[in-house]
Amino acid sequence: MSERFDCHYCRDNLHGKKYVQKEGRHCCIKCFEKFCANTCAECKKPIGADSKELHFKNRYWHENCFRCFKCSTSLVNEPFMLKEHNKVWCNKCTMDQAPHCKGCQKPIVAGDQNVEYKKTVWHKECFTCSHCKQVIGTASFFPKDDEIYCTSCHEQKFAKTCVKCKQAITCGGVAYQEQPYHSECFVCATCSKKLGGQRFTAVEDQFYCVDCYKSFVAKKCSGCKNPITGFGKGTNVVSHEGHSWHDYCFNCKKCSIPLANKPFVFHSEQVYCPTCAKKL
Repeated sequence: MSERFDCHYCRDNLHGKKYVQKEGRHCCIKCFEKFCANTCAECKKPIGADSKELHFKNRYWHENCFRCFKCSTSLVNEPFMLKEHNKVWCNKCTMDQAPHCKGCQKPIVAGDQNVEYKKTVWHKECFTCSHCKQVIGTASFFPKDDEIYCTSCHEQKFAKTCVKCKQAITCGGVAYQEQPYHSECFVCATCSKKLGGQRFTAVEDQFYCVDCYKSFVAKKCSGCKNPITGFGKGTNVVSHEGHSWHDYCFNCKKCSIPLANKPFVFHSEQVYCPTCAKKL
């Protein structure tokens, strides 16, 4: 009596019948299609033991189902590409659907290095400066209208030049009396503190912060002996024979009457009203 040779799943005797060996197990054709067969990615039906099976990246197809999603051309023994929604496309349809390079107008296909800016795409080697024509690739660039410029050409053609260091201002900057400066160049002449957005005083093409101007530049009031800064109270200044006063300090030495914009007598480096001056 011969040894039994049964289907792993239904236990039917397989002697004299077609069967399939799968992972060390024997099964009849019916059980193979029910339990073991791969499902076709296109038609979603089992790929039977008698069917030729094609596979790519853990996906399976009947030979007759392995066709271009776009034009239905058979892709058996033909180059293909797996695109969105895991559909297979022939080379021709892939090229037709591919974005086109703004530089050379040729398609950009999978594997091509490219640069994209505002929904426009270039091959990496086609992304060049509009002025010098050198390849920018993935380096920094500056758009201007419909043109693209490398950093160097953009600086030469469009960037403002700092009044102090004479170098291009590529980012930010400070303007004073319509003259451009780098923020790091617009500093106090004494302490080098940045003055952008701060109060400062300009004296003969030099700029000073409030503290340095008070300490090193500002004239001292002949009345209160404090610096005349031109800020806040005391903005108005009275000057006479090389002396300066805050307007609120320009008073008669004897009776203290305010003399700003009034007649006065200057005697022995002191200010007097005409009445007090007669009594000297």
